[in-house]
Amino acid sequence: MKTRKLTTAQALLEFLDNQYIEVDGVETKFVKGVMGIFGHGNVVGLGQALDQYKDRIKYYAGKNEQEIAHVAVAYAKQKRRKEIFACTASIGPGSLNMVTAAGTASVNRIPLLLLPSDAYSDRQPDPVLQQVEQQYDPSITANDAFRSVSKYWDRIQRPEQLMSSAINAIRVLTNPAETGAVTLCLPQDVQGESYNYPESFFKKRVHRIRRIDMDAYDLEQVTEIIKDKKKPLVICGGGVRYSDAEKELVDFCETFNIPFSETQAGKGIIPWNHSLNLGGGGVCGTLAANRLAKEADVIIAVGTRLNDFVTSSKFAYQNPDVDLITININNADAYKMNATSIVADAKKALISLKAALEDINYTSTYTNEIHQAKADWDQELEKMDHATREDGFCQTAALYTINQTIDQKSIIVSASGSLPSDLERVWRPTEPDTYHLEYGFSCMGYEVSGALGTKLAEPSVESYCFVGDGGFLMGHSDLFTSLQEDQKINVLLFDNNGHQCIHNLQRSQGINTFGTEFRYRDESGNALLGDYTTIDFAKIAEGYGAVSYRVTNREELIVALNDAKKQTKSTLIDIKVLPGTMTGGFEHFWRVGTAQVADDPKVEQAAIEMNKKVSTRCFPY
Repeated sequence: MKTRKLTTAQALLEFLDNQYIEVDGVETKFVKGVMGIFGHGNVVGLGQALDQYKDRIKYYAGKNEQEIAHVAVAYAKQKRRKEIFACTASIGPGSLNMVTAAGTASVNRIPLLLLPSDAYSDRQPDPVLQQVEQQYDPSITANDAFRSVSKYWDRIQRPEQLMSSAINAIRVLTNPAETGAVTLCLPQDVQGESYNYPESFFKKRVHRIRRIDMDAYDLEQVTEIIKDKKKPLVICGGGVRYSDAEKELVDFCETFNIPFSETQAGKGIIPWNHSLNLGGGGVCGTLAANRLAKEADVIIAVGTRLNDFVTSSKFAYQNPDVDLITININNADAYKMNATSIVADAKKALISLKAALEDINYTSTYTNEIHQAKADWDQELEKMDHATREDGFCQTAALYTINQTIDQKSIIVSASGSLPSDLERVWRPTEPDTYHLEYGFSCMGYEVSGALGTKLAEPSVESYCFVGDGGFLMGHSDLFTSLQEDQKINVLLFDNNGHQCIHNLQRSQGINTFGTEFRYRDESGNALLGDYTTIDFAKIAEGYGAVSYRVTNREELIVALNDAKKQTKSTLIDIKVLPGTMTGGFEHFWRVGTAQVADDPKVEQAAIEMNKKVSTRCFPY
């Protein structure tokens, strides 16, 4: 048996460089490179290996470990999970910074390979700098924190352990049903230890994605359910995107005249103005989608986790005869809400179900309801598009202006605050894969990093980050990274003086303004209720070397957007918008834990109203 003497770190890179993925006969190199930050835990181990392999494996140096891992998440999401980056960080705080990104990846079912540095396996220099100690169990380190947010976790205690663990890591990363964050903890000493690895470990491996079709029993069962239903509704989830099944979903809906709503992950793969597209559904949904969802007698949920925003906290489907059918590659997702579950690939399942329903000449009984629902929603859009106030710029009007001004092939990225709900309702994408929302975790601080990730994935198009002032303050170091790497991104910063979507939620439940706006402390010293703070976000961007703009109205925004298109380096537009001028809800319900006992009667009344909604009609599962 031929062998090669390599360090554990060198062998890992050699292995990763030879992994490929095949989808429908198209082969793609799976691991595109490594991102991260060096410290004493990885610079002389994995860092040495990255230097040795720099001609084959590109390395991107971040400024914050969580943010660089979010770049990798965004890259993989934009590539529809067909390409990934690995991420490395030093021991202790550096590695722990990636835990949030691990959660982001796992919740969104996005492949992310994390390589956190770890304490010494031989425990001789113990405890080392930045090591967490647990006196009751010396085997525990900071990296055990990754266990709860990883789909696969291992600690490489000896060089030869790498072989089985690395193969299992790729197995999970390339499994569409189980993918998410994969964590391989690398002790500092083991990274540099050598071993005679067999040459076979480094051979080219092609991981073929198998499409699982519906079996005959499932097909018969769901056909029997649907055949007598008059008003079906399809939910287009992220699984439709990752299965490349958008054409099949459109064919299915058009054949039987079935309208469809979208989740955040499913939005944007089908043009917004398709005659059957109702837009987003649920808490962030449109009037059209939520009205028809209440009347639907069968819901066909394709590739969605059915989280509380999609289902309006299990309140969206009000027809007493409604049945729920799920099509999902993930068994656990398919079984949610007591659904009739189809564990299958979205593309395969839609083709099979379409054929079965055609055989029985099925069609829905919708007449003018779909058109009328969309027409009513268009009237609401018109109001939000042209919302005006004498005292400042409305957020919905700013979004409309941006939608009308930037190139339709540009990618937009967002994740947190009021912007995701606004964008799901009012953004009108016409090109596929241009709407990039991280809303499984809704992780503040993802936005700027996400824009860089999409730019690396699609370098020929503009990438726009939609971020609130709160989200920007959470994390924006990758604005500098984009300049360092000469990868232009555009940051659209909506400054509304605080966490205004949470401020709205707070007040809707009878609670006074408390800690949700960016204000100076008042004279009493008990609360942050003084004057609004003032932050010159454009100056922050200028300090990094970006081109920046300050706008307060529609005309200034158009000028800034058009000038930003001409720039060759990253830009930031500081958009001052009025608090509370985001979109409102449309016939939805969001269950939150309002205090049932309080000194303020407004809070107790809000709890009573909340409980009324819960008892009216919610799925018990």
